[in-house]
Amino acid sequence: MTAASGVARRAAVVCGVGAALPPYIVSNADLTARLDTTDEWIRSRTGITRRHVAGADLSTTDLAVRAAAQTLDDGEPVMVEALVVATTTPDRCCPATAPAVATRLGLTGIPAYDLAAGCTGFLYALATAAGLIAAGTARTALVVGADRLATLPDPEDRTTVPLFGDGAGAVVLRRGSADEAGALGPVMLGSDGTGADLIRAFRPGALRMNGSDVFRHAVDRMSTASRQAATAVGWELADVDRLVPHQANSRITSFVARQLDIPDGRQLGNVDEVGNTGAASIPLLLAQAASDGRLKPGHRTLLTAFGAGLSWGATTLTWPDLSLTRLPKRSRT
Repeated sequence: MTAASGVARRAAVVCGVGAALPPYIVSNADLTARLDTTDEWIRSRTGITRRHVAGADLSTTDLAVRAAAQTLDDGEPVMVEALVVATTTPDRCCPATAPAVATRLGLTGIPAYDLAAGCTGFLYALATAAGLIAAGTARTALVVGADRLATLPDPEDRTTVPLFGDGAGAVVLRRGSADEAGALGPVMLGSDGTGADLIRAFRPGALRMNGSDVFRHAVDRMSTASRQAATAVGWELADVDRLVPHQANSRITSFVARQLDIPDGRQLGNVDEVGNTGAASIPLLLAQAASDGRLKPGHRTLLTAFGAGLSWGATTLTWPDLSLTRLPKRSRT
């Protein structure tokens, strides 16, 4: 509560979540049939057993629309006043993906734009959307992370091909107060362009990555940002019920949890089933965990990510009871 106004500080509040995965699954066995690698090698270094891959008939826009549609109530026209799409793999350089997504969702006319921050893109997009709400530009915002990262590695590179999958995840934010469930805490963001060459792709099929340096930076940056995010809302790390880290590699997420002294039972993951889905990673995991009961209303939740740029970020929220939330409907006229 502020001393001057006696009302809680305005905040962006999560009130919906959705996800989309391509139907085509590529297992480790599928990869070992054509690459010089083994299932044991892939599992021991990444924790990944399979990944979903989009065919030529399923675009980044398609995945974004499918995930976003899940967040909207019963297919009815919902009052969404802004859209931010985080992606590293837009369907084209220009125009942006977001206006097409908005139009296909029946949201033509709202502000809609793309944001590129690698695998940290979803947290950057959350911060941006929360800023629109705080500024009064929008009362509600749809945030989508969508990527087709399986297109980026050289298809013959046995070290990078197993890492990546395709998918999308989305959340809806509404204007609310900082003391209610679902309210985002401050989003701690950072970047370091001196590490730009550690993860780079000049075109599809030409991804290059320095795995050992990326590992070191990811653990350090995600751990530091997580501590900052927890401190900003007055949490001790022991207060965290669920750690939701970007799903790049099970070894990275395990090391981050260890750095933060968060027990394995409080760490959420799905990298074994979907691989690294880039900007889709965190919202996809949130949607799956909320659906299967791993993430429950009241859980104090810490989100953190690291990606190309270099970029990183973290934020907090107490997970809301989404069954009780409804966005206002738009007029059909």
